[in-house]
Amino acid sequence: MPTIDPPLALLAELTHRCPLSCPYCSNPVELERASGELSGEEWRRVLREAAALGVLQVHFSGGEPMVRRDLGAMIAEAASLGLYSNLITSGTLGGEREITAFAEAGLRHVQLSVQDHEPSNADRIAGLAGAFERKMKFAAAVRAAGLPLTLNIVVHRQNLDGVAAMIDMAEALGARRVEIAHVQYYAWALENRAALLPSRAQLDAATRVVEAARERLKGVLAIDYVVPDYYGVRPKSCMNGWGRQFLNVMPSGTVVPCHAAETIPGIDFPSVRDASLADIWYRSDAFNRFRGTDWMPEPCRGCDRREIDWGGCRCQALALTGDAARTDPVCALSPDHAVIEAALGDANAAPPPLVYRQFR
Repeated sequence: MPTIDPPLALLAELTHRCPLSCPYCSNPVELERASGELSGEEWRRVLREAAALGVLQVHFSGGEPMVRRDLGAMIAEAASLGLYSNLITSGTLGGEREITAFAEAGLRHVQLSVQDHEPSNADRIAGLAGAFERKMKFAAAVRAAGLPLTLNIVVHRQNLDGVAAMIDMAEALGARRVEIAHVQYYAWALENRAALLPSRAQLDAATRVVEAARERLKGVLAIDYVVPDYYGVRPKSCMNGWGRQFLNVMPSGTVVPCHAAETIPGIDFPSVRDASLADIWYRSDAFNRFRGTDWMPEPCRGCDRREIDWGGCRCQALALTGDAARTDPVCALSPDHAVIEAALGDANAAPPPLVYRQFR
């Protein structure tokens, strides 16, 4: 068993409720309804346990965390515990009053999702008319409150050609950082892969734009760029390795190592309603199942990158091969890599209609 360090960060998915219907949402296809959500007191207990465990950062997310009327109390609890708190939001449910109150409660940072620079396409992708205008007003409120702002821009074939304008938009809004992240294909994005996966030419053109912007805006705007796994030759280090640095508490209290892990069959993911975060992190089968390298098959086990990429994404292995313990198929050395090559054919075909996120 590898040495287990304390987690660095907690992703607190407060709710799956959201005014948007983004077709690449990382929430599970089976969404949790409000009746199953942890109460405010349960969430505050989770924060106390996280701080005692050694967590340094808490990211309040969803769905849309601002649908929770007790969000301010959770932010204040996090601040009282010395946790650095970050709000990950669509920016469509509040404005100056709310963000000022959150800042006064101890919020330290805001990440705002933006679907495009062009309002009509942004609203189409988000599935909500007027969403873009609300987001722009929210961004201004964040800056007026003195909070640092990061723009989260998820890119795909239906907005990727506008990446230069999106970077300009981030600069104009006074963002300190922009994360340009290509869609990762699990959950809702996997259902929409044929509509979202860009062509190689489209990807390469966007990458050149990002590289030029990084040079031009050095010291002004930090630009993180996450390329789609399907065009890589080696897998990414998903969450810096299973159960190594991050834990995610879902709206129902289920604790998982990453957004989509609950889809993996045969693992009993524990709940904060039944066990402490410390027990879950250190002693649960769920968090130890794919920790370290002992679980790895070949070619991962003998690879000199095994403690760099940690075998890639378990959820992607499951989605593409039916077995979460197989080598991530995006790796060119994987015996299943042909499924990636076959999927890339989607990028050159006419895109089908989007399947929007919704409660089913």
